[in-house]
This record gives sequence, structure tokens and C-alpha cells, in this order.
Amino acid sequence: MAKSKKKLTAINYTSRDFDSIKLELVNYAKRYYADSFQDFNEAGFGAMMIDSVAYIGDILSFYLDYQVNESFLDTSLEYDNVVRIARQLGYKYRDSNSSSGLVQFYVSIPADGAGVPDSNYFPTLRAGSQFTSLSGQLFTLTDDIYFGADNNEVIVSKVNSTTGVPTEFAVKATGTVISGKTEIQTETIEDFEKFLTLDIANPAVTEIVSVTDSEGHEYFEVDHLAQEIVFKAIRNNNSDKAVVPSILKALPVPRRFVLEKTRDRAFLQFGYGSDSELTNQSIVDPSAITLKRHGRDYYTQQEFDPTNLTATDKFGVAPSNTVLTILYRVNDAGDANIASNTLKNVSFPILEFEAQNSLNPSLQNIVNNSLEVNNVEPILGDIELPSADEIKQRVFSFYAAQNRAVTVQDYKAIVYAMPPSFGAVKRCTIERDFDSFKRNLNLYVISEDTTGVLVETNTTLKNNLRTWLANYKIINDTIDILNARIVNFGIDFKIVTDYSENKFNALEAATLSLKNYFTNNTFDIGEAIFVTDIYKELQKVPNVVDVLDVQFVAKTTGGAYSRTSFDFEEHLSNDGRYVTADRDTVFEIKFPNRDIQGSVV
Repeated sequence: MAKSKKKLTAINYTSRDFDSIKLELVNYAKRYYADSFQDFNEAGFGAMMIDSVAYIGDILSFYLDYQVNESFLDTSLEYDNVVRIARQLGYKYRDSNSSSGLVQFYVSIPADGAGVPDSNYFPTLRAGSQFTSLSGQLFTLTDDIYFGADNNEVIVSKVNSTTGVPTEFAVKATGTVISGKTEIQTETIEDFEKFLTLDIANPAVTEIVSVTDSEGHEYFEVDHLAQEIVFKAIRNNNSDKAVVPSILKALPVPRRFVLEKTRDRAFLQFGYGSDSELTNQSIVDPSAITLKRHGRDYYTQQEFDPTNLTATDKFGVAPSNTVLTILYRVNDAGDANIASNTLKNVSFPILEFEAQNSLNPSLQNIVNNSLEVNNVEPILGDIELPSADEIKQRVFSFYAAQNRAVTVQDYKAIVYAMPPSFGAVKRCTIERDFDSFKRNLNLYVISEDTTGVLVETNTTLKNNLRTWLANYKIINDTIDILNARIVNFGIDFKIVTDYSENKFNALEAATLSLKNYFTNNTFDIGEAIFVTDIYKELQKVPNVVDVLDVQFVAKTTGGAYSRTSFDFEEHLSNDGRYVTADRDTVFEIKFPNRDIQGSVV
């Protein structure tokens, strides 16, 4: 007797929404269960069961599509998923930026018997001294400052009223401070654990200052655990130390870690090597790298890579049976930027004298109590978190850069990827300098102040950026970092409103619409103003019948505006659709409440 074959039924797997799934279920029931299932009434029990199955199928299809979309960077919508995928592609997410800048320090130095500053009372202000702004932001000194240096300014502050001989001198020195305070965390590590992770107590960490264990070993932060070499600045004690203060040394780092961050977590990630491996030969024999024969009677091409001297498959040594001390910097304030002349308070000074024990204690106290601080320039950094779309674009560019800067997109990606401890620029663009005989590039940058308006980038941030780019640019590129020119402008518009409605309400609504538009759509350096977009925005406003005219007004008068002159008529396109920008200019409506004006005809 022949075996009966099971009849295969055709199922349409392309039905994914409620209506199509329900239609397929009904057709399936009518075709294959015509004798046993006839309850197709919309109010019947059978229809309820079909609706329930279609509903579940619709929900499952939605979540399946959603999960698939969230697995790819270009289709992902959730901020945390974008950050997670960005980490997989090597992008370092940072949600706490620091701002740094130059500040001036002042102390009073007593005079000696000859009426000149007594060199014994020149103090050294140590790195780690803390200062606060008038609004409460905390800043920390990054390097030691010696007030007896030759480049410091010294003026007479007090004289003897009888003899006219100077009795006290004021000394001004300059140093760099960075926003945030330092915190210490200790972790007791017991048995060895592969790929050990340690959570930082305060997730608002901006920089890991140092990690040491109880045996005195130092752990170094690297970009990725496969990185075995770091470059460290060593103090230069040679005769040319005035010109070259530090020497760059390549340092192998078997003890290393990476700092990883999400929006609500910061943690250190170590490798899975143990301390016992360091008792073996620490440096591989170079001949074993350059002459790998493996029993063959011929040689193959072997490119020599210095990192192979410390090659290991364990991604560094993880700590075990020790106590780790983690020193890190955090930003508790939501805004790390401060305006000029607002860093006034000395919170925790660390002043030391060379001959501490042989000096007059009262004179020491006079010097210590005379310390003052002030910032002539604003201390700036980027105060906004990048949006999900902005992170995507930075990741695309950063991944394509492959850790080197060749194209314009590479340079932009690396500028935006600068560690937040060095500060951050708000916008940047790079252009080839065709007036130069060499491959010279002009990098235009701009920052923003505490209120979110554009200001010129300070000198310290540009110096940090120059040092950062030196690690990535090709050898024959020369880069000039310049301030972009800010063009402040206003808008005067004329509209026609519905005669049956209150024209003043329509005018107020139109003005508010433009204010919101320019608040949410800031300009990039070199980006044009599209007049057609302004017309479209005004025409969306209810009760606005027509837009008669839109005029741009250059704002160059008054101390609040930039003094950059700009001729809008000259830069208007022939068809009047847009206003072109020079390659080094950026447009900004600085005060939307008073710079956007309209009238009703």
C-alpha cells in the first residue's frame, strides 16, 4: 500500500501588517476549512480569533523590523543603540566634555634689603590646585607654575612712604586650567579575572588621570587593548630644554586599559593576561621576528614593526591580588564654559617654596594669602551632547579615516574626535591654501560661550588641537588653525495676512516661527543662507496669505556683535534664492528676539 503524501499548503510569508495577515487567514480558512469553519461574521467568535492572531502577527513583525533596524548604524534610532554600534566601529563616545583655557595668577613677593624681589619667596603653584568661578564651576591647574620664571611680569606694588624704596612686588604668571575636579576611587582586586571590568563611581568622568596598584605598577590608558605602545613626554634636561621642554619616548605598556562610556555608565576594561606572564622574557628577540623560517629553506618578506617586540595575544595584563587606586577627573557642572573675568576664587591652592623651613613664616603667609586668579579670555568647550544623527556622521567619517588624515572628511572627523580633556570646538572646516607653494591647509574653527552663541576659539584650545592633529596628518601637510569669521545678521520681512483675522497675532506667530527655525538650524562654516527656506517657513504660518519680502541686515555695530563686515547684496545669487558664504565665515542670528523683525502690509 502506497504511503499518502502530506499535502503542502501555500503560505504567503510576505504578509506582515494586520490587514494583510487577517486577509490571508480568512482566505486560508475558506480554502482549507470550508466545511468546519464558516463563522466569518465580524461580530462572531471566529472573527475575534482571527483578529487576535493577526494582531499578534502584526506586533511580532513590527518588533522584528525594529530590532533589525536597530542593529545597523544607518537605520538605528535609539540613542543608546547608536552609541553601542559606534563603539563597535572604534568611535569613543564621550558625554562629559572639559573646557580648558589660559588664566593669570598674581602673588605679592616681599623685597629684600636692596629693594628687589626676594628670590627665596618665589613660590611654585603645583598642578592640582583648584579654583572656582563666580557661578560655582570648578577648575584645576594642569601644570606647575614657578613665579620666579624670567618670562613673568613683575611690577612694584608697594613702596616705603619715607624712602620710596620698593617693599613689595606683584608678579603675574600664566597657566592652563581645565574644568572639573579630581576624585579618587580604590578597588580591591582579588583572584585573577579575564577581561576585568571596573565601574567608575561617578559616570561623569572626563579623563582618567592615573591608575596604580599597591605594588607601584602604573596602568596606561590606550585607545584599544591591542595597542601595546604609547608615547610619553619625558622632561628634557639637555642644553636645549628652553626650546624643547619634553622628549617624546615610545613606551611599551603591558599593563593597560581602555575607558568605555555609555550614557549612564563608565568603566575600565582590562585584558586577560596575568602577572605571571611578565616573569618570562619581556622583549622578544628581534631575530625571531625578522627571520621566521619555521624549518623552511627559504625566506619570506617580513616587514619589521616595533610593536611586534611586545606582541602578545592576551591584550595586556589584568590586575589581581592587589588594590587599585584610580584618579580621575569629573565635571559635575552641567556647563563647563565660563565667560571672561569670572574665574576669581582660589579654592585649594598648593604653594611650595624651595627653602620652606628657612623662611619667615609671616612673610610666607603674606605670599600665600596674596594669591589671586583671573581669566582674561573665556574658557570654552562644546557644551552640547551630539545628537544621534550627529554621532552617526562622525562615526562614518571616523571609521573611514582609518586613524590617519588625508581627505577633508578625515580631518573633520579627527578634530571632532579629540579627547574632551583637551576641549572641543563647535564647528570646523578645512580648505586648501592655494596661495601656498606647499600643501598648506587652513583649518577654520569656532567655539561657543556659556549662552550658546558663537565666539572665537581661544589660544589654548587651538594649541591642543594642533598637537592632536600632529598624530594623524601626513608628513608633508602643514596646517594653520584660524578663527572663522562670525557674521551676525538680522531679518526684516513683510507678510500679507488674512483680513478676517487679527494681523498682529499672525505677525507674532510668523516671528516666533522664524525664531524657532534659526534656533534649531544653526549654520556650519561656509554654509549658505537659503532664502527660499525662510519663505517656506513663513508661508507655513496660519493666516499668512503671502510673503512679500525678506531682507538681511548686517549687525556690526555695538560691542555685542561681531565686527565682521559682510555685503549681503553682493553675495546674493543671481536668482535670489540663496546668500553664499565665504569659506571662512559662519552666519549667526545672535539675538533672535531683537534681530528678527517683521511687518504686515
